[in-house]
Amino acid sequence: MTSLAPRVVLVTRPSEFERFLALHGTRGQAEFFLKQRGQNLARLEQQSEQLVAALTAAKQAVPEEWTITHIMRDDLDRFLFSQRDIVIAIGQDGLVANLAKYLSGQPVIGVTPAPGESEGILTSLGVERLKSLLPKVAHQDIGLQHRAMVEAKLDNGQSLVALNELFIGHQSHQSARYLMQFDGREEYQSSSGVIVSTGTGLTGWAKSILTATHRTISIAPEDQRAVYFTREPWPSSTTGNDLAFGEVDGQGGVALVSRMNDGGTIFADGIEQDFLHFDWGVQARIGLSDQTLNLVMDG
Repeated sequence: MTSLAPRVVLVTRPSEFERFLALHGTRGQAEFFLKQRGQNLARLEQQSEQLVAALTAAKQAVPEEWTITHIMRDDLDRFLFSQRDIVIAIGQDGLVANLAKYLSGQPVIGVTPAPGESEGILTSLGVERLKSLLPKVAHQDIGLQHRAMVEAKLDNGQSLVALNELFIGHQSHQSARYLMQFDGREEYQSSSGVIVSTGTGLTGWAKSILTATHRTISIAPEDQRAVYFTREPWPSSTTGNDLAFGEVDGQGGVALVSRMNDGGTIFADGIEQDFLHFDWGVQARIGLSDQTLNLVMDG
């Protein structure tokens, strides 16, 4: 940190309750919509209140001489982080994954507004821990977990980084077609797409793929290793499924050359709106990123 007082950047996303109200216009209309379907707003409203309470408590925990900025997830691509920032993500685990690619080494504190209602992989801390944690973070007197990230680099110079996983495929339900190159071998594939996952990602989407394909692999979040899965590769006279699974490390990655006339896409951590075009002839090399997520550990 610099000699300047730290800036705390609070990051949240709209609650389900807020999004539902925005969709229906008023609380009464939203309540009527759910009531007609045997449901009610009470649970969504409670979750929203918990988020508001956690945000208020987080602001109160920041020392008076520090500055505070609150931004929404959808504004991350327009926000300029500084090296003196301490980032507090309040919400579900996915929020941390969403913001990780916009950072350059800043420490991140993951806070859950409702303990017990989140997996607690990335947002595991209660808001009451902030008062004691923030001074320690500012003085670099606390442990950081340096979680590995993966990166896709296109031959046109564009790139995209992910904390959990990258998806490479078609933007619709059409088959993705591409040439796969891995470990000195290559294969033309037609599949539901390729996922490249870190150790962090293996607790989410990739975990379900491991379960469905009866594969086993153990990668710690800080390991400079990743794994790729080809989803439902179709074996035919022209396409194969031999290169359906492989481990990526710091020595090498996996490359794909698109054979899709249009609709080819690469997106990170489930955010389809933030993507790279991956159309015919474009080559993507996917491997470990130099960037890591510096997650504050409770101490």
